[in-house]
Amino acid sequence: MESANSLCPGTECKGGVLAHLERLEAQMNRSNRKSEEPTVREKESSLRTKIRELQQQRDRLRVEVKQWRARIGFLWVALAVLELFSGLKLRDLPRMPGLKVKESSAKEDSSKTTLSEQEVLEKQWRNLKAILQAYRFTGLSGKLTNRRVCVYISTAFEGNLLDSYFVDLAIEKPLRIHHHSIPAFIPLEKIATAYLQTDVQRLLFSLSEYLNAYVGRKYQADQLESDFCAFLTGPLQRSALCNLLSFTYKVEHGTQAFSFSARLLYEDLTAALPTGVTVTRPAGVEASSPHWEEHRASHEMLFRTKTLHQAFASFSKETEMLHLNLVS
Repeated sequence: MESANSLCPGTECKGGVLAHLERLEAQMNRSNRKSEEPTVREKESSLRTKIRELQQQRDRLRVEVKQWRARIGFLWVALAVLELFSGLKLRDLPRMPGLKVKESSAKEDSSKTTLSEQEVLEKQWRNLKAILQAYRFTGLSGKLTNRRVCVYISTAFEGNLLDSYFVDLAIEKPLRIHHHSIPAFIPLEKIATAYLQTDVQRLLFSLSEYLNAYVGRKYQADQLESDFCAFLTGPLQRSALCNLLSFTYKVEHGTQAFSFSARLLYEDLTAALPTGVTVTRPAGVEASSPHWEEHRASHEMLFRTKTLHQAFASFSKETEMLHLNLVS
C-alpha cells in the first residue's frame, strides 16, 4: 500500500494530502468567483445603459415641465382676456403656482394655505367655466381652445332665437382675431381697432348690439314677405344689411283701398326701428280719396314706432274688423 505522501510527490504537498486538497478547493473557489465577476466591458455597458435611461427620463421631465409652464402661461393670458371680458380680477387668484394664499373668511388669521400646481389650475378652470356659463344669459358664451378663446354671440328678436356668430380670439400680445363669422357689412374692423386691445367686454357687447339689430331688421323683412305678402303689390327690396327697405302695398280703409309706397331707412345700425320713414303715392296711381294724406301720415308714424310686421298686423286687424262690420 502506497503511503499518503506518494500521492503528492515533492515538496508541494506540505502538510499532507488533506492540506493539499484544501488548497486546491480554495484555488477553485477563487477561480469561480473571478469567473462570476463582470468584466470591465460589461460594467461600462451597464453604466452606459443606465446613463441613457437617466437622460431619457431627464428629457421627459423637461418636456413635462415645459408643457406645464406653457399651460399655466396660457391660463393666465386667458384670464387676462376674460378679466376684460367679464370683470374678473386676477388678484382674486394666486399669481403663481405654489404661492401661499390667505384664506378669505370672517375670522381671517395669519395662517396661509399652500396650493399645489394642480389645485391652482383646477381653480382657474372652474372660474373660467363659471364666467363663460354666466355669460350665456346675455347671449354670449364661449370655450377655451388651443391658445384661443372662442366666443359665441347668439342673437334674438322679440323672444325668437335667431342666428349665432362667433369670434375666435388668439391669446397673444397683441390680441388678434384669428377667425370669425361676423357678416362683412358689420364694422368689425372699426370696432376691433377701438376696443380689442383695451376693452374686450365692450367689443363683444358692441358686436352683439350690431348683430341683434341686424337680425331684428332681417326678421321683420322676412315676416313681411311670408305673413303679410297679401298686402304687397310689388317685391320687397332690401339692402344686404337690411338698413334700407322699400316696398309698395295696398291697405283697405273703410270701403276704399289705398296704395302706398314706403321707404324705411335705418341710419342707426344698432337699432331695429327706422330713423327715416317716407310714405308716398306709388308712381302712376292717382289720389282716390281726400283722406289719402291722412292715412299716409298715420302710416309713417306707425312705421317709426312699431316693428314692420306689427304695423302690418294692425292693418290686417283693421281689414278683419271691416269685413266683420260688412257681414253684420
